[in-house]
Amino acid sequence: MLPLDQGGMAYLEYDFQNQNHNWSGSSVAPAADNPDQQIETDFYSAGLEYMVNRSWGLQFELPYDRRSFRTTGGPTGDDPVSLRWSGPGDVRLKGIYTGFSPDMSVGLTFGVKLPTGSSTHNDVFGDIDRDSELGTGSTDLLLGGFFRHQFAADPRWAWFAQAEWDQPVLIRDQYRPGAEVDAAAGVYFDGWSIGAVRIKPVGQVIASGRARDSGSNAASPVASGFRRFMLSPGLEMHVHQLTVYADAERPVYQHFTGDQLAAPVLFKVIVSRAF
Repeated sequence: MLPLDQGGMAYLEYDFQNQNHNWSGSSVAPAADNPDQQIETDFYSAGLEYMVNRSWGLQFELPYDRRSFRTTGGPTGDDPVSLRWSGPGDVRLKGIYTGFSPDMSVGLTFGVKLPTGSSTHNDVFGDIDRDSELGTGSTDLLLGGFFRHQFAADPRWAWFAQAEWDQPVLIRDQYRPGAEVDAAAGVYFDGWSIGAVRIKPVGQVIASGRARDSGSNAASPVASGFRRFMLSPGLEMHVHQLTVYADAERPVYQHFTGDQLAAPVLFKVIVSRAF
């Protein structure tokens, strides 16, 4: 998804995660220690990226999410509860600057995440905590950067790195989500083709860190915040202006503050078209 040339790209993205293992610290914990049992989410996003010239560009992303949530609550506080809901998520607007080098291989991203997703959906017993909503209710500043480079010995091989910092600045209802940093580094090989289809295998290491939530309406500050490293094999295919990318992201190390639900693997598919 890193910009390569002047012009635009429209894309659709699908992500899936099934958080069904209770973790505390760096190991699996008994399910009985966490009132939440499962959070299953389908993330759909539509986005548009447009490089006005070889130095400046814009990116817009609109998510729509579907969530299934199993927890303990209800009228007695100990009843099994199953809830399903869906709706728009938080919109992201970003600027892109790639004027550091002629080949656009170094860039900065900067922008905002807007509180367009619902942060108040609930049942009559209040079983959905703020950190399980589709939207955070906060306006966040976004700041990131990326770099890619071809290996001199064989230009078919290249490596890349990217990172983004998400800092909530305006909050509502006494809930401040933790600041988060996400980063990835990887390599890809651009030397295979079948007819008109170019095939790129991609391997990444992904790191994420999030601070604890805070505020009087944070469900459980002692059960929020994490550090995680994942390995992600993927494949990218190009046919003329169309690109399809898919990967699976498996945690190899994770540390959660308190008892939190974790997913054993995350999945991603992106279909994009340049214009």
